[in-house]
Amino acid sequence: MSTIDEIKSRIDIVDLVSEAGVKLRHAGKNYTGLCPFHDNKKTPAFVVWPETGTWRCFGQCNEGGDIFKFIMKRENLDFKEALNKLAARAGVEVPTYSKQSPEQKEAFENLRQLLEDAVVFYRGHLTANADVLNYLNDKRGLTDASIETFGLGYAPNAWDSALTHFTGRGYSEQDLLDAGMISERDSGGYYDRFRNRIMIPIRDEQGRMTGFGARIVDPDDIPKFLNSPDTAIFTKGRLLYGMDRARKAIRQADQAVIVEGYMDVIALHQAGYENVVSPMGTALTEDQLRLLKRFSRRIVLALDPDVAGQKAVMRGLDAARSAMDKEGELAFDARGLLRNEARLQADLRVASIPDDLDPDEIVERDKDEWARIIESAKPIVTHVMETLAADQNIKDPKVKSQIAAQVVPLIEDLPNPLERDTYRQALARMLKVDERALLGTQAQGPSVRRPRGGGQRQIVQKSTPGLAVVSSSKKTEEYLIGALFRKPELLYRLDRVLQEFGLIALNAQDFDHTDHKLLFGLIRESVEQYKSEHYDFVLDAIPDSLEARSEELVKQTEKLEKRDEKLLEELLRSVIKLRRVAAGENLNQLRFLQEEAHQGGDLRASTYTDLVLQHTRLLRDLDMAYKQISAKRLE
Repeated sequence: MSTIDEIKSRIDIVDLVSEAGVKLRHAGKNYTGLCPFHDNKKTPAFVVWPETGTWRCFGQCNEGGDIFKFIMKRENLDFKEALNKLAARAGVEVPTYSKQSPEQKEAFENLRQLLEDAVVFYRGHLTANADVLNYLNDKRGLTDASIETFGLGYAPNAWDSALTHFTGRGYSEQDLLDAGMISERDSGGYYDRFRNRIMIPIRDEQGRMTGFGARIVDPDDIPKFLNSPDTAIFTKGRLLYGMDRARKAIRQADQAVIVEGYMDVIALHQAGYENVVSPMGTALTEDQLRLLKRFSRRIVLALDPDVAGQKAVMRGLDAARSAMDKEGELAFDARGLLRNEARLQADLRVASIPDDLDPDEIVERDKDEWARIIESAKPIVTHVMETLAADQNIKDPKVKSQIAAQVVPLIEDLPNPLERDTYRQALARMLKVDERALLGTQAQGPSVRRPRGGGQRQIVQKSTPGLAVVSSSKKTEEYLIGALFRKPELLYRLDRVLQEFGLIALNAQDFDHTDHKLLFGLIRESVEQYKSEHYDFVLDAIPDSLEARSEELVKQTEKLEKRDEKLLEELLRSVIKLRRVAAGENLNQLRFLQEEAHQGGDLRASTYTDLVLQHTRLLRDLDMAYKQISAKRLE
């Protein structure tokens, strides 16, 4: 993950815009408000898309971009200043860029390709092993379709099966070591890390391979689950298993559910509950919560009744993390979750699975029961109160004192005074004591200062079904910038052909990503000056903060079409594709605003109608241009 992408993943654009004084309200899956950049304070034409981390004004300024563009425009900063400001906010160190970045990127791609080949390798061994297939089908209740969908495989019970297979196909031992597929012997040499295990591919939220989880076949083997080691592309604390397949369902349900294991995720997806992910047996991290928050702020932690998280509550909440941070156990740290809930402005709840059953057993006996379990999920403090009181004699004064000593500190951690009062009242009723007695309860362990000035925690209401958000074509932007970086002189010809089709010249607003906007600005400037060669001008003008990014984009276009005419046609298609995605996205949002205004008798409906017509005509013109490209000879 690049520094820019990491900063974007850590900063919620809704929070950033809201802190700038823009009052946002839900509009489907997105947010609308008054644009902070121009004087028209009547029409809420400013739209924020949380999923893509972008914003756009459909009013007077007609601008848009990401968090970097917002800060640059809001505070009159250049890109480097905005990068440093947001990096400090996100707690991300901005590295000194080196010339190795393109090589590192290529190395990452090679690792992912090796892992994709490994999926095929393990899949082949699974189909050849009837016993393991029968276990998955009969014992775990997985269908062949689910096994295929999630790419499950089998690692042969041999010390060098994968090692021999892949080195025989041109991969080096270092490649396999870097991918986490083999381990080094103390005495020298290498051996397969995964042997006689069910192999579970782990992908990031974009669907790219990162590593494997492996479950035992022989019940006498240990550990029960074995993950890939940390590699350049695999870090457990930043990944959630199943996120690549769950992200759409999480958006649609406006809720994410976290369960303990891989098989739980697969079984629930198979049963139709596709908004489920797993933290792969480790303590839930803030990075994982940030990732989920990009798709929904409503998060439910579904705990098995026998996991350490439930049993450890009585041992002291502050000690819970150290007591439960073990391989194979889903950690439940009430205080840590509350801190993250307040910091991330999310709604975190806890659901308990009954009767000592696993999620797959729940959906097997009653598919609808899972929905009821998640629907009944309770706020963290309520869950802790009930767990501590379960099977206890709460008439005993000492038990009351023990429960109060552990729950009161949690209540005091809450930033919202109304919530604090509500929970104090609930605890007092449960313990049948005077609420005033709880105010004097001494917390066990060190006290935690509540954040100041944070205001109330924002609980996002479940959104009404909205229109789908089409993410901008990042790869198309990268291709355009890389190609024009190599051949800036084609920009004038591209502009001329666009105008022949009745379209405006390529401009910075065609790009969603701030780094791409800035690089395009340099390319445009290079062809409008005559003091130096275009390519040399761009090289000299690139700021240090974008040097590595520009090298990556150029590297990606090494196999560029050599003939200018053919390349020009490819560039033209890319521009049309980029504009069509953006116009379609804008049109969907404008139609939603138009319908909302009509239903409310809002006079702004006519403004939205005009904008809808403009975007509809633009889509028509783009489609006509695309059809004519092949028929028209480019000069």
